[in-house]
Amino acid sequence: MMDNIIPQSFHIDKEERNKLNEHNSFVVWFTGLSGSGKSTLANLVEKGLFQTGIKTFPLDGDNMRSGINKDLKFSPEDREENLRRIAEISKLFVDAGIVVIASFISPREKDRELVKEIIGKENFMEVFVNTPLEICEKRDVKGLYKKARAGEIKNFTGIDAPYENPESPDLEIKTEEENLENAVKRIILHFEDKLKI
Repeated sequence: MMDNIIPQSFHIDKEERNKLNEHNSFVVWFTGLSGSGKSTLANLVEKGLFQTGIKTFPLDGDNMRSGINKDLKFSPEDREENLRRIAEISKLFVDAGIVVIASFISPREKDRELVKEIIGKENFMEVFVNTPLEICEKRDVKGLYKKARAGEIKNFTGIDAPYENPESPDLEIKTEEENLENAVKRIILHFEDKLKI
């Protein structure tokens, strides 16, 4: 079956789209435990970029799982497939000239490496939102830790499923030590040069 698939070549490529937008496109990937502050940071970073005329699009875990990935559960295999699909979607956005702001727990190093491989390491920036489990659990914004502790949620990252800290993230944010405003500024400053054509 795969023998009959011939990818289409297009007249307009990523470089031309970037030139039209007057900035480069890539993925800023926020990883960390549930409740670490990933989505909050991602939303603020996107808002900051959008206000300066950068073409952006956010991708977030719950949104993806309520749409294109709603058929997937939380087994290691389904988590891997969840991230593989997200990586392929992110790659399409990057090719379209968009800066993707992605926020996913993405707990396993091997899955994050797969994501980097699909998107291309040159188009990928990893932000590790390093918030200790006890702080995430205290916040428990969605009440998920409480459910996980009660056994109502299985394979919950940080409780009965592991989170592997990134080995060499592009940037590490410790939300218990740094306020949101400073963190957002530092993230945007970190890839400011990457935006320039």
